Amino acid sequence: MNKTNKLARTWGAGMLAAALLLGGTVVSAGTGEAAPVKAKVKAGYSLVALKYNGTLTMQQGIFREGKLWIPVTFLKNTLGMPITYNKAENSYTAGQGIRQTKLTVTVYGISIAVNGYFINEYEGRSYNNRLYVPFGLLSDYLGYRGDFSASSGRLNIMNRPLNKVTVTTETYAKEIGDSAIRLNYPQIAGLAEASAQKSINDTLRQAAMSFAEDADRAIAEKSEQDRPYEFDSNYVVTYNQNGVLSLVMDQYAYTGGAHGMTLRQAFTFSLKDGKRLLLKDLFGANPNYKKLLNEKVGKLLRADEGYFGGFTGLNTEKYFYLKDGRVVLFFQLYEYTPYAAGFPEFTFTFNELLPDGSNPFARLK
Repeated sequence: MNKTNKLARTWGAGMLAAALLLGGTVVSAGTGEAAPVKAKVKAGYSLVALKYNGTLTMQQGIFREGKLWIPVTFLKNTLGMPITYNKAENSYTAGQGIRQTKLTVTVYGISIAVNGYFINEYEGRSYNNRLYVPFGLLSDYLGYRGDFSASSGRLNIMNRPLNKVTVTTETYAKEIGDSAIRLNYPQIAGLAEASAQKSINDTLRQAAMSFAEDADRAIAEKSEQDRPYEFDSNYVVTYNQNGVLSLVMDQYAYTGGAHGMTLRQAFTFSLKDGKRLLLKDLFGANPNYKKLLNEKVGKLLRADEGYFGGFTGLNTEKYFYLKDGRVVLFFQLYEYTPYAAGFPEFTFTFNELLPDGSNPFARLK
């Protein structure tokens, strides 16, 4: 049982019937226009007309508390994602490949995983017995972008222009006695420059195999009285534009005790030459980028009630990944905050860190 499944192992019986997926607010038939969207409904939200690549659809989203919510029926009927329901897990799976998205209904809420990777910042919602996901999920992980007009109440969802590279998952699986290793890691194809592609794949494969070697050693030292050990890893692609590929990978190990431990790694590559990029490669146009980040991160950490202390500045330039227009810095479990707080993450826009008019990818072209 992997880390994501552990979060979702207690099901809320009857919380979400299979019919929930079949909901979804539709546009009045025959009008060619969306029903009024400015009027507030009793639940405290307004309806949003949804377009796809400029064409009005028969689906409506929700705008509530400053956030946009998309019905799962839009993923199925408009974006063409195949959707299945697993009654035993009380979960829905949408899409395929590295963007396959799983929504699991538990007593804690509706959790979301993409490509087996638990997405901590987003969760599903049920409105009027219909299942919705935040638009941010589509924008950050599923390859779409949006143009929202609050005045007209319309959201145009468009395909995001992505690099011409294919990312697939390789799996390393091994059972030793009662212990198991299952590591999912990415490999790429389609780059014109073979040496760049090989360099990227070698780096990602080595990250997985190094973890596998650690797992082998731990299992070899395990006593018969210990519980079965578990080792798994999953990843998600967070940025695939402008000749840059960025992803984040979690490597989980359970070797006894109250809980397992997870190491988070992230990789950002230039697809032109296969180089693994550091913060300085992206934000070096600002000679004070590191000082600025240290100030911002230090202030945010000190404002955290669970902060242990001890932050004196970034001790690596590898603990980051990219999203559209943003960089996300993170620290490991227990590094500055309690285990229960998870991985501390801090998101900054490119504009916050670079001089006006600067492009973080300019040096890579």
